[in-house]
Amino acid sequence: MLSQKLKLQQWCSTAKNVADRALIVAKFLCVLHIADNYLCAPTLVHGPSMLPTLNMRGDVVLTERVSHRIGNVGVGDVVLVVSPENPRKMITKRVVAREGDPVSVVGDGIWGDVSRSFVVPKGHVWVQGDNPYQSRDSRIFGPVPYGLIKGRVFLRVWPLDEFGLL
Repeated sequence: MLSQKLKLQQWCSTAKNVADRALIVAKFLCVLHIADNYLCAPTLVHGPSMLPTLNMRGDVVLTERVSHRIGNVGVGDVVLVVSPENPRKMITKRVVAREGDPVSVVGDGIWGDVSRSFVVPKGHVWVQGDNPYQSRDSRIFGPVPYGLIKGRVFLRVWPLDEFGLL
């Protein structure tokens, strides 16, 4: 009888320890989720469209996820955007104009030899890659709704020899 009671106490103690540790892990995952989705997240970016600012072979950058929620993304900022052409893909581009700003697209083969002028509509931004010859951007898909912006890139963390603010 006494050994059964001792075994039950040991089992209860072990179960309590497991539950306590599971609770700690759950809290950690909740904090990680909130930080990743609402504060700051590392992002791997690659491709030729942002040359020479970002490397074609791939850079790890930190993306803060507060500015776009409070409307604090300005001209010149590098942003992470859900692609208007493929919602499963994230693209990195530079904001060239905000709502109400005029934009001129010089004939570069995409529009033929015709130059066009636009006014960015309310609730949208005009984004372009730093490498205009190899970038699919607003010159192709037009103004991007502000809601597709997922964050503002502010720091390159890899490669280490190029570590620094963007």
